[in-house]
Amino acid sequence: MGTFAVNNFGDTRSGGLAGPMGLFIIVLLSIATVLLIRNMNKRVRRLPDSFPDVRQTQREAEIARLNADLERSEAGTAADGVDADRSAEPPAATEDEVKAVTTERDRGSADGDARGV
Repeated sequence: MGTFAVNNFGDTRSGGLAGPMGLFIIVLLSIATVLLIRNMNKRVRRLPDSFPDVRQTQREAEIARLNADLERSEAGTAADGVDADRSAEPPAATEDEVKAVTTERDRGSADGDARGV
C-alpha cells in the first residue's frame, strides 16, 4: 500500500507562461470578433431595403446617352458651316511643315528599331 503518485511529465514550471498567453490570445480574438460583428451590423443597417432594377438603370443610361448624342449632332450641324468657312483658305504655315521621310531601316517600328516584335 505504499503507492505514491510519480510525476512522469518532467518540470511543469518551464511552460508556466503558455496558459496565460493562450488565455490572452483567446480574449483578444473574442474582442476582435465582437467588434467586427458590431461593425458589420451597422453596415447592414445602412443598406437600402431594395436596390434599383439593373435593367431600368441601363435603360435610363441608354436614353440619356442617346439624348446627349442627339444634342451633339444638332449642335454639330450649326458648327459645320463655320468649319467649312475656315477650310476654304489654305493655312499659311503649310510651307513650314516638316515632311517625314521613311527609309528602309525605319520601316521596322516607330522608334527605328528594325527588329521584329
